[in-house]
Amino acid sequence: MTGVGARLSRAINARPGEGRAALNGFALFFCLFCGYFMLRPIRESMGIQGGVENLQWLFTATFVAMLVAVPLFAWLNSKVARLHYIDWVYGFFGCNLLAFAAAFAAAEQGIWLARVFYVWISVYNLFVISVAWSLMADVFDGAQAKRLFAFIAAGASVGGLAGPALSAVLVGTLGASGLAILAAALLGIAIFLKHRLMGWREVHGAGRPGAVRTENPRRPVAGNPFSGLTRVLHSRYLLGICAFVVLLATVSTFLYFEQARLVAERFPSREEQVRVFGIIDFVVQAGALTAQLFITGRLAQRLGVKTLLALVPALVCLGFIGLALAPSFAMLAGLMIARRIGEYAFVRPGREMLFAPLDAETKYKAKNFIDTVVYRGGDAFSGWVKSLLDLLGQGVVLIALVGAACAALWGAVGWYLGGRADAASARHVEPRK
Repeated sequence: MTGVGARLSRAINARPGEGRAALNGFALFFCLFCGYFMLRPIRESMGIQGGVENLQWLFTATFVAMLVAVPLFAWLNSKVARLHYIDWVYGFFGCNLLAFAAAFAAAEQGIWLARVFYVWISVYNLFVISVAWSLMADVFDGAQAKRLFAFIAAGASVGGLAGPALSAVLVGTLGASGLAILAAALLGIAIFLKHRLMGWREVHGAGRPGAVRTENPRRPVAGNPFSGLTRVLHSRYLLGICAFVVLLATVSTFLYFEQARLVAERFPSREEQVRVFGIIDFVVQAGALTAQLFITGRLAQRLGVKTLLALVPALVCLGFIGLALAPSFAMLAGLMIARRIGEYAFVRPGREMLFAPLDAETKYKAKNFIDTVVYRGGDAFSGWVKSLLDLLGQGVVLIALVGAACAALWGAVGWYLGGRADAASARHVEPRK
């Protein structure tokens, strides 16, 4: 390894032979998040276009779409070799993006096209990111995950910075149609990077201690279209992850709805709304990138996964209490930004570390079920709870107090799960079911 390569590997916390794979993982997440964040401001403005009071219906429609999609993708996972599964998933969504590009070019962006796109991109985002993290958990073992997942997740933050910037620069020239085509091209690059990672796995990954490497990636993942659900129901560990995800979704939904309501009130034009959402996205990704590069990996090694999973909920709990005492747009925006930075920099890498020691069926099917159906189910449920709290007429204060209680419970569950993962990693075994 050259001197420059050695210094780069040390900088990203990689050991000899791991640097190239970590960089490929970084680049893959850059492509996925750059494409998504180019389209995210359009999605947010389309959500407001249908009325903030109707957002819970869009969340419910997204959950129903997940219920239909997850068994279909699980069936595909049982029929296609694991080596090529992501090719099919990303290829399918790439074709969808091209279809939306044609629709945007051919018609005015009416209310129903806006609603369909909002629901579709909510499904798309969770699926492509979920299977990407399944890939990372497949390629890297538990010890590597603690050292490298923060850097790999930094690729998402860089993509999250580049996406809104490209959207702002190119939307006038390419329009929504051109941005959708560009996002499809980035998915194609992600497929190429996936093949490089699986190639590295075959050469360097087999036989590492503490990792489940017995499954042949040239064969489909075992199980049936519903085995992700059955795996979750028969594992207290996975049920704990489900509880963690539902609480995360609840806290996020409360803040998201309040943000949408206040943005709609303060910034009536669509251009202003897109600009505000773009600024928030930029600040979030910049903060997350700084933490991922310099803090997350070292924090996980020194203090364990439990710290990554409990620190952010504790801060969000304090933020909700502050919002109850001083309800304002500035306080809400600050809490929203802090929550999202913490999720990208600490919670998401820590959550993915929980799956690294597990078998392929759990990584691809149970994990996908949790990341999609459980997450969007938590979104839909908490959206209706938020609407009920609004009907009680107590304003932001009641929502903030309920949010603080949810965040406290979220942190307790995260501390428990992270503690089990840390103990299992130290023993080089799977966490007990």
